[in-house]
Amino acid sequence: MPTSLQPSRLLSLPEHHYSAIDVQPLHQASLLAYNTELATSLNLPATVQHLENWIALFSGSLLTPPQQPIATVYSGHQFGIWAGQLGDGRAMLLGEVVSSQHEHWEIQLKGGGQTPYSRRADGRAVLRSSIREYLCSEYMHALGIPTTRALALTASNDVVYREQAETAAVVTRVSPSFLRFGHFEHWYHKGLNHDVQVLADWVLDHLYPECLQADNPYLQLFATISQRTADLVASWQAVGFCHGVLNTDNLSILGLTIDYGPFGFMDGFDPHYICNHSDHHGRYSYQAQPAIVQWNLSCLASCFLPLATEEELVAVLNGFVAQYKDAYLQKMRAKLGLYIEDEHDQELIDDLLKAMAAQRVDFSLGFRYLSQVQRNDNTIPQKLRHIWPLPDVGLTDWLQRYRHRLQQEVLNDEERAVRMNAVNPKYVLRQYLLQQAIEQAQQGNVDSMNELYQVMSKPYDEQPEYEQYAALPPDWAAGICVSCSS
Repeated sequence: MPTSLQPSRLLSLPEHHYSAIDVQPLHQASLLAYNTELATSLNLPATVQHLENWIALFSGSLLTPPQQPIATVYSGHQFGIWAGQLGDGRAMLLGEVVSSQHEHWEIQLKGGGQTPYSRRADGRAVLRSSIREYLCSEYMHALGIPTTRALALTASNDVVYREQAETAAVVTRVSPSFLRFGHFEHWYHKGLNHDVQVLADWVLDHLYPECLQADNPYLQLFATISQRTADLVASWQAVGFCHGVLNTDNLSILGLTIDYGPFGFMDGFDPHYICNHSDHHGRYSYQAQPAIVQWNLSCLASCFLPLATEEELVAVLNGFVAQYKDAYLQKMRAKLGLYIEDEHDQELIDDLLKAMAAQRVDFSLGFRYLSQVQRNDNTIPQKLRHIWPLPDVGLTDWLQRYRHRLQQEVLNDEERAVRMNAVNPKYVLRQYLLQQAIEQAQQGNVDSMNELYQVMSKPYDEQPEYEQYAALPPDWAAGICVSCSS
């Protein structure tokens, strides 16, 4: 039995904040992926040979776990409408481990079966969505964007039904906490202000102890969550990431990317990009994400009304836009290799994006290949010209302004290129690459999935042996649609 698994600290909350549950084991389970680098940092076995009990735990077949699994209750707004009670409908918290850095990490099974919050669903996750979550969690980490992590991926022969029959799988997720905005909303909308405070006290003690020294720790807690969330959405926008389902129950109180459903990374730049085909009105489109996140923060702010004044909370909310814009501008400057601030930088960035949108220039490679621009050479680099359909129309004039702006910089072209390539990924976890890996895995071949994982674990590196993964997406990839079905 895994001896390093400790009871969850959430058990110190009143019992009505969670429910004890029984994991429903997968049948004929097999371990498809194991994150050895993450495991090592969590003081877990680094090789599969020493994983027998852990594999059993990951699949739910270790019937006497060292700690009673629990599912937590939360509520939330979904597509802007109050949805009432939700909760961990297929996620179960096994316990936690302590990392080599003495940090507590919760271990959670996603797809481990029904819970009291499953709402008549089967509590399972399908292999398709589980592969997407496993790969994207770790890709986001490799990009340097705050995220929950994926420790293991376990498959089975169990059949579950979505739009069609599929096989079940479990993703073993880890995070310092899986608490969401919706955990606070649940108690506030039930009128249980005492439970709001109890939860806030727990969060302060275990996750945000630095806020305890403030005049009002609760207000400081909300302000810190707001700042982290502003930084997070700025990071998303800077890499062309669209979450797809930014409901209040899908936002982390730690400012982490959580719940990888119908997400997508843009190919050709389109500010109106929608990755979720169920989002008919574009509520969660790429360009809407900052405003939607602020709206979600306003829902969280309401929950803090028993703990801080309305004026104080509104002041924090009103500061979100400036926090987001500052974080976004800083990240976009870095993508362009601009390290000395200029008041016209935002205009330069906006004009580039307008030109890219007009021709649907590939977002990621469009920025990556700008690193090849020479400040004293008026030619357009070959790779950059290749990805612009009409470079002489939208790119040439902008490059003239860009080269003029680069004259202000201290770094030479080579030094600037190195720094730009460290923030502009060459390799992007595109929908068609995921789809190819999923289709092969569904046929029993995980080689493509494993290779994709290896490539995406170093998205900023050249990796010339994997050059095919850095190609522009094929024409047929534009027709790939992703739903919330998982």
